[in-house]
Amino acid sequence: MRVSKRRLSTRRFGNRAGLVVCLLVAIGLAGTAEAGSLERAKRMHDRLVGVPPSDAVLASMEADIALGDPEAAADTALLNPHFYNTVLKNWITPWTNEDMTVYAPLNDYTATVIGIIRDRRDFREVLNGDVIYVGRNITPGYSFSSNDHYETMEADGEDLSDPNVLEMRTQSGLATNWLRSDEAAGVTTTRQAGKEFFKDGTNRAMFRFTAINYLCRDMEGLQDNTLSNDRIRQDVTRSPGGDSQIFLNTCSGCHTGMDPFAGAYAYFNWVGDEDTGRVEYTRGDVQDKYLINANVFPFGYATTDDHWENYWIEGANSILGWRSTSNQGFGPQSMGDQIANSEAFSRCQVEKVFEQVCFRPPSDLDDRTEVETIRQDFETGGYDLLDVFADVATYCTEDL
Repeated sequence: MRVSKRRLSTRRFGNRAGLVVCLLVAIGLAGTAEAGSLERAKRMHDRLVGVPPSDAVLASMEADIALGDPEAAADTALLNPHFYNTVLKNWITPWTNEDMTVYAPLNDYTATVIGIIRDRRDFREVLNGDVIYVGRNITPGYSFSSNDHYETMEADGEDLSDPNVLEMRTQSGLATNWLRSDEAAGVTTTRQAGKEFFKDGTNRAMFRFTAINYLCRDMEGLQDNTLSNDRIRQDVTRSPGGDSQIFLNTCSGCHTGMDPFAGAYAYFNWVGDEDTGRVEYTRGDVQDKYLINANVFPFGYATTDDHWENYWIEGANSILGWRSTSNQGFGPQSMGDQIANSEAFSRCQVEKVFEQVCFRPPSDLDDRTEVETIRQDFETGGYDLLDVFADVATYCTEDL
């Protein structure tokens, strides 16, 4: 098993290329070993960045690999702006829309995830942080009722790897924002998330896509018919097609866990059209969508506030590794904290990076063992996702 040699500080290579070339000569590397290090450096850069490295970058990466520090080589590759402007943008964008398509413009959800990764922030902030990334000195500025700010950045080719271009702010600190710091919940309270997952419906979509993107499980994979259905809402029939067994054997399996969680979004709604609409937050007042079709099953759960509860700490989904001290709370921030502190959350991020960098999902015992090792390093290392990219790239380029 590879021993990780993580270097937590981002290094600039600058004039280092000349030094590493001299070092290669000085330590007398044989031609065969040198060729192997060179090939691995090229392969690593291609898998991480998708474009050829410069001569200086390649020399730096080759030297680190030859000296037994491939993670440092990966760190160097990750300094390339193409990684942020193209690779991460295309990787994250499908998380931000119901169609799960990459063909969508830059938006506040995508930009925020890119910024959290770039700045090596605790990745759990995607679900529990009072954080948003916006363009600095970009006209038009950020708007709650338009995506023009981000589309202008993308059209102008602004460099998202540059902190002087894409900067972190708090959602609660944005002008005309309606959220307090303890109410903001990372990407789930961004405009883009609201446009896609709070529109129409009953806000269950927000929880479903949170589970897909951050637990790597859709609702079919989370069904559990053994738990209490006392928090399933009134709009869910208990006898679909006149057959109560369908509800007991199928419908309840999803709603038993989803409905208690989705209560966290009870004060949120999307109002207006796709281009000029915005997220509405009605603190203390449950949105009407939570109370529609109450006559379908009047004895079902009637939402009175934004209380949520995790029923999955028991039963089949306890395998997700819940760790929080409480299994209930109010609002999306505490609920996001519950999800982000689970083992499934960290494992999901590692598996997604693995598939992105290795061009395949984990498939055998060696792969699964490595995923678990990287997951543990991810958690103990402060949830730095750049480290995960580097560790996965190291593993997937070991055999040339």
